[in-house]
Amino acid sequence: MATWTYLGFQDSASPLMEQLIFFHDHIMVVLIMIITFVGYMMASILTNSFINRYMLEHQTIELIWTALPAIILVFIALPSLRLLYLLDEVNSPSVTLKTVGHQWYWSYEYSDFLDVEFDSYMTPSNELESSGFRLLDVDNRTVLPMNTQIRVVITAADVIHSWTVPALGVKADAIPGRLNQTSFMMSRPGLFYGQCSEICGANHSFMPIVVESVNTNSFLNWISSYSD
Repeated sequence: MATWTYLGFQDSASPLMEQLIFFHDHIMVVLIMIITFVGYMMASILTNSFINRYMLEHQTIELIWTALPAIILVFIALPSLRLLYLLDEVNSPSVTLKTVGHQWYWSYEYSDFLDVEFDSYMTPSNELESSGFRLLDVDNRTVLPMNTQIRVVITAADVIHSWTVPALGVKADAIPGRLNQTSFMMSRPGLFYGQCSEICGANHSFMPIVVESVNTNSFLNWISSYSD
């Protein structure tokens, strides 16, 4: 999860988030090169008094400053399109989770198992354990197996919400009367925190998400104990 004064992304917990971080770093390298070059040119113009009569009106320089940005945009657009297709792909999911947004809590249904559904509310501050995180912990965590392709089907019961877990690279709107879907695969165990990212009313900031990544055996034991 994010900490104070941390300006970067959270540590990735899924291959998709790794790709998003790589793409972000790629864009930042391009931006730094552009800013450095433009800054150097501006400083050079301001600090010298040389005049080149061939540079005042010249077809070559106009061709360069038109073609160069187009080439740079291609270097940005190609990995961006690749990543868009990767984010939209659902690869033979092993587990399907249905998520329903309410004002102001989440409901979860494990569609592959019988009678496994529950509501997830934020843990009030007066009930929070000393090791808990204020405004982020919930009474029922979403337990999912790691190294398994997960499909999340998302909708809402009242207004538009958004199911978002930054460490997994997942963000999808929950819209009443419509099913959105996204998928991810968690590459390590842990607790991954998220929040509703769509302004959905007075308690918008009080409907957190906690995804608990466990190994397959622990997940099956949790499912069997929950069904019993």
